[in-house]
Amino acid sequence: MAKNYYGGRGGGMGGMNMQQAIKQAQKMQEDMKKMQEEMEKAEYEASSGGGMVTARTNGNHELLAVTINPEAVDPDDVEMLQDMIVAAVNAAFAKATEASQKQMQQITGGLNLPGGLF
Repeated sequence: MAKNYYGGRGGGMGGMNMQQAIKQAQKMQEDMKKMQEEMEKAEYEASSGGGMVTARTNGNHELLAVTINPEAVDPDDVEMLQDMIVAAVNAAFAKATEASQKQMQQITGGLNLPGGLF
């Protein structure tokens, strides 16, 4: 049997035929869609200021709720409260991003996909 352009049998995909590659890509696409749906439902919570401010977000990076302990409200220091809110929201978003990246790595088997996906 003659060698092909890739220097051997089976092409450049390590012997995987095109049909197998298409099936694998379709499964990966289905898994990614399922993961995105799960992420939309998932909620992430983080707090700052020793628990004085808590933020709850979802996997779409939408802020769902902010809880502020009344002790954190100091009319003379509104800036600190604002900083705690920003810190709590950013921490909750970071948890959502981390969870998304972990799930994506499981689906792709660690492949580095182009386009900045997750």
